[in-house]
Amino acid sequence: QVQLVESGGGLVQAGGSLRLSCAASGRILSRYTMGWFRQAPGKEREFVAAVSWSSTRTNNLDSVKGRFVISRDNVKNTAYLQMNSLKPEDTAVYYCAASPYNLATMVRQYDYWGQGTQVTVSS
Repeated sequence: QVQLVESGGGLVQAGGSLRLSCAASGRILSRYTMGWFRQAPGKEREFVAAVSWSSTRTNNLDSVKGRFVISRDNVKNTAYLQMNSLKPEDTAVYYCAASPYNLATMVRQYDYWGQGTQVTVSS
């Protein structure tokens, strides 16, 4: 049984920063891609970023390039999403997930999901 637990969400003003963490337990996920998705009210869940087991990074959303950085610590079995220069349009529930596919970007490619953490950016 794999559990992913996100933390670090909250309310922040535009231009501020947050660091999300995703702690995995129950299984070592060092060979899995770790990804972050987000879902705003009334919208579909969208891919934000993924990091492979060897820490190759990818940011899929143009709107977060240069602002968000994904990383992982395989010793701690934890993934992170550093979010800088936050904008009101970044407001969403952020989910971490684990995939056996290298640098996966689609929801259906991910086997394990966390419960999500709310990020709210005020203008």
